[in-house]
Amino acid sequence: MRRLLPFAAAALLWGVAVSPVLAEGPGPGPTEGAQVESVLPRLSPEQRAFIARAEAYLNDLHSVQARFLQISSTGNYAEGTVSLQRPNRLRMEYDPPAELLIVANGSHLIYHDIKLEQVTYIGLNDTPLGVLLREHIAFSDPALTITNFREAGGVAEISLVQTKDPGQGTLTLVFTVDPVDLRQWRVVDAQNIEVTVSLFNPRRDIKLDPDLFVFRAPRKERD
Repeated sequence: MRRLLPFAAAALLWGVAVSPVLAEGPGPGPTEGAQVESVLPRLSPEQRAFIARAEAYLNDLHSVQARFLQISSTGNYAEGTVSLQRPNRLRMEYDPPAELLIVANGSHLIYHDIKLEQVTYIGLNDTPLGVLLREHIAFSDPALTITNFREAGGVAEISLVQTKDPGQGTLTLVFTVDPVDLRQWRVVDAQNIEVTVSLFNPRRDIKLDPDLFVFRAPRKERD
């Protein structure tokens, strides 16, 4: 389970099993300082229209709570419950035997290894997850670069990186095309480790307890 830290938090949302046409292994991850090129100028009007629809779908989504299954390319997997509220709020509670908790409290992504009593704080702008937690998502934002778009068998995927620092990782969003529905997301980190998270039985746009997104430091850290 240790290999899931910390980009595992970037991979968590709406999903089912990977479609066979998309079940390829991870490609080479971006390197820090590398130049990235947007695929948008090469896309057809229909493909651009779909990206606009996907963007509108995400901006209409305010909260979700679901069970999740998380799989790593290293062979590890975990299950649990995820609660997400935009902007900038997230909680991932892992089922035993994993002793992990991930919380986005509005400014930081906080990774708590309960067994080791270790806490790691990451700025939301320093992880691919921050893209999906934004108050407003714009794929045309110059801070983001769409590096790949694929569509096959009624499924489309959009891959993107942060323009100034693609080495942070690649986030891939997987949607059904008709109707548009985000089914899964994947992250390839700087070590080329891919994490895929699928959500089951999501409840969307529900009222979530604000206390879910408050991280209380373990006693050892408070002392």
